[in-house]
Amino acid sequence: MHESSSHVEKLSGAGNVRPFRRAFRLPGCFLSVLLSVVTVGLFGKTSSGENIIWLANGLILAYLLIVPKWRWRFYLVASAAGLIVGSALIHESWRMNLLYNALDVVEAGTAAILLRRRSTVLPRFTDAKYLARFIAFAVIGGPFAAGSLMAIFSYICWRSAPIPALGAWLGTDCIGIAVTTPVFIAIFQNSLKTHVSRSWQLACCVLLIVVTIGVFGQSHLPLLFMILPILLLIQLRMGLGWAAIGAIFVTLAGGSLTVRGYGPLSSAFGVSSEIRPFLLQLFIISAMFMMYCVSVVLENEKSIERRLTEIVSIHRLIVENSRDVIILSDFDGRPYYVSPAIHSLLGCGPETLMEMEGMAFVYPGDEVKFATVLRGIRSGSDGAIVQHRIQKADGEFVWVETSLRAIRDPGTRVSTGALGIIRDISERKHAEKELEAAYQAVEALAAKDALTGLANRRRLDEALTSEWRRGLRDRSPLSFLLLDVDHFKAYNDTYGHVQGDSCLKRIAELARGAASRTGDLVARYGGEEFAIILPNTPATGAFEMAHLICTTLRRQLIPHGESAEGIVTISIGCATLIPSFDQSEKCLIELADKALYLAKTGGRNRVCVADSAEKPAD
Repeated sequence: MHESSSHVEKLSGAGNVRPFRRAFRLPGCFLSVLLSVVTVGLFGKTSSGENIIWLANGLILAYLLIVPKWRWRFYLVASAAGLIVGSALIHESWRMNLLYNALDVVEAGTAAILLRRRSTVLPRFTDAKYLARFIAFAVIGGPFAAGSLMAIFSYICWRSAPIPALGAWLGTDCIGIAVTTPVFIAIFQNSLKTHVSRSWQLACCVLLIVVTIGVFGQSHLPLLFMILPILLLIQLRMGLGWAAIGAIFVTLAGGSLTVRGYGPLSSAFGVSSEIRPFLLQLFIISAMFMMYCVSVVLENEKSIERRLTEIVSIHRLIVENSRDVIILSDFDGRPYYVSPAIHSLLGCGPETLMEMEGMAFVYPGDEVKFATVLRGIRSGSDGAIVQHRIQKADGEFVWVETSLRAIRDPGTRVSTGALGIIRDISERKHAEKELEAAYQAVEALAAKDALTGLANRRRLDEALTSEWRRGLRDRSPLSFLLLDVDHFKAYNDTYGHVQGDSCLKRIAELARGAASRTGDLVARYGGEEFAIILPNTPATGAFEMAHLICTTLRRQLIPHGESAEGIVTISIGCATLIPSFDQSEKCLIELADKALYLAKTGGRNRVCVADSAEKPAD
């Protein structure tokens, strides 16, 4: 039976109960209870006058489980009126009429109070927990409470044995609630609609009628078991509501024939008239229990099916709208599923990619690292992220980032393939290249002197350290020249700073032109001082370089009125060392500085070599 979820609108007579809103009206409650009493009185009594099944209490409970709790008092009054009038129509004594009907109201009210704790909770018989509570509180609890009162009253008033009275009450009312309540709940919640055709419904109903009459209309063969498959067929094809209606028909029809001496429960099979109603009730209870169990199993399967459908729907929604490409492949890289996003990435459909051999779509230079990750997944690793290139339909290669993860068998946890989530990172790679170029440009600017364009002091220190290490490995000489412009402060004071800057630029160009080898480095050391690193250069080569710079500058004839020569000149200190582990590059700078000091104190406009005789420039 397909019950709806609980909503407040159902409690107010809207939504799912709208087609049957008349059933909630008090006259409808009165008439339906009255008809149930009359039906049982005509067809459901044994020869001794006892009821085989009592339907009214299950009907009253169905109303109480559907309507809001604040309306219970009205429906209990209408139900009590229907019970009293119905009992009068079947000629029941007025004393027993009032007693039984009062206990019926107590029974239905007790079951409703125990079962429906909150007003917003509606019946759901296919829920295992609710079904267990229904059996405990409604099928057993309510009848036991009313039956106990009946047993006590019978003992006090008529000195009747309480246990048989309680048993007779439970036998009729438990079955009545178990069969009737789900049927009317199904009707009130509009769950009797089925997907089978009218011809199927008619065929099932006719089959049940024929089999029931055939089983109970003869006393030669014990064919009671044949009814169970028919009820099960009706439940599977039409739902629990229709199966419960079929159980009511079997109870009334079978009970009517049984009390007349027909059927598998007749005296022909040695069954006494006292035990027949009990056996028939036991059969109906067994049938209802079977149908309840089947309903729980079917509802669980439908719940799983709905959950799987929801998961598939969500998966499809994600896959079809994700910009990332999702690929399922074997360990050789052959994909057996590709998401539609591959078209926007490569310009081809999923079928094209799945027809390729192995990792044909991966850039040849990246196949090795891609295959290495797949082998790792096959060996048991969880996966990794790989940046590589893949080929588009037009032959162009684009950079992507693939997150590879293992697909494991849920039972054995053995890796069966790989899940790849591919993301286009071509824009990121382009941005990274631009960032790298910008970084290198900044690094280059940071290593240059802004005025002269030569390397600055920072770049000089880095280069000197690097060349010192190279000299340690190669055991080659390293020379260092330290240049200082003579009387430059006086030049600035006389000609101004603009002219002074121009002078420094000319000297820088001259020094750069002289030290033109690939490894040579000319740098501004500070102020009017310059430095030159000459790798793999002996002392004689360094001296010749320094002498050339001095001579070339003098030939420039840059005027300097405050100098004795009348032109701009420079002094140079030379130092040469073969790097060793007991020294550092600072030793080379100190030697060159000492040689420069000697050149300055020796009259300027000259070159001095550390640890050598002074050699004035020509």
